[in-house]
Amino acid sequence: MSVRTLPLLFLNLGGEMLYVLDQRLRAQNIPGDKARKDEWTEVDRKRVLNDIISTMFNKKFIEELFKPQDLFSKKALRTVYDRLAHASIMRLNQASMDKLYDLMTMAFKYQVLLCPRPKDVLLVTFNHLDTIREFIQDSPTILNQVDETFRQLSEIYGSLSAGEFQLIRQTLLMFFQDLHIRVSTFLKDKVQNSNGRFVLPVSGPVPWGTEVPGLIRVFNDKGQEVKRMKFHHGGNYVTAPKEGSFELHGDRVLKLGTNMYSVNRPVETRMAGTSKDLTSRTQESIAPNPLAKEELNFLARLMGGMEIKKPSGPEPGFRLSLFTTDEEEEHAALSRPEELSYEIISIQATQDQQRNEELARIMGELEITEKPQQSTNKGDDLLAMMDEL
Repeated sequence: MSVRTLPLLFLNLGGEMLYVLDQRLRAQNIPGDKARKDEWTEVDRKRVLNDIISTMFNKKFIEELFKPQDLFSKKALRTVYDRLAHASIMRLNQASMDKLYDLMTMAFKYQVLLCPRPKDVLLVTFNHLDTIREFIQDSPTILNQVDETFRQLSEIYGSLSAGEFQLIRQTLLMFFQDLHIRVSTFLKDKVQNSNGRFVLPVSGPVPWGTEVPGLIRVFNDKGQEVKRMKFHHGGNYVTAPKEGSFELHGDRVLKLGTNMYSVNRPVETRMAGTSKDLTSRTQESIAPNPLAKEELNFLARLMGGMEIKKPSGPEPGFRLSLFTTDEEEEHAALSRPEELSYEIISIQATQDQQRNEELARIMGELEITEKPQQSTNKGDDLLAMMDEL
């Protein structure tokens, strides 16, 4: 596994989360002069996106994120996104949060599968950042945060070899390999089968720097070409017109990672229906996790960098649903397979004794018996870090 995969995974999933939220908030927009207190307006939409993006690209958070480290479980990452989605006045219940995470993961999985070459996953990331930049173009401070993250991405990943990018891509595919959730948009476009597996195309541009398949060259021991053979590849490939730009501003060429909801197409997820599909999914939700302590400390460090802005005064959080009706939302919550239940732990420890005891109880249930290492660095201790939130 690559220790450089986490930032790409987090930023791309975060970009997909923002795409979905933006689409749903736009769909529920009510003109400000006509909206009731419990209805969304354009001002609310911008506020939600600004708050989430500001938290997502917080300097401390990004510094912790970019440290070389292994990927952690889907549950651990899901907890981070649950906290991130609620960094503003918006509130999602469990069913809507499940649906949002399903859309995020399946969209990015599809993009990783379709990347012409492993390095292009960086172009996918830049496409997400480009659109995020458009969301906050009227907020120069947040825009600077995004640009600084882009600079760090270019600095760290710009010099990686093709082999290192291949390892990153394989790490991402391992993370997604057991997720086969059906998305209506993909089903309508016939890029996903009814069992939730994607259909890979046999046409289009080949990876930059490669030739269209169909020719085999044979060389002798002196490196001289001695024979050519043609074969029928069965596809409809063309040469790539040019390489995508890795600069802050430029033509990415690759369209993967752009906002597929910009045309306001309805999007929903349905679980693959056969029991075989369900049993083939990851077993980590029922198997004990030997990295439980490390994951909690990982969450503590990441969330310690999140500057969550609590609503001032008595202002309530606005509820956003990713379902058409309340009945549909309730049905989704009741019918969700146990294999896809992430069982998010709400880590909100404070200085009071009761909450510290509750966190200690959770830690005990995880059967952590080893003695924690002593550290003099602020934030290394789980409770101390959580108390700062």
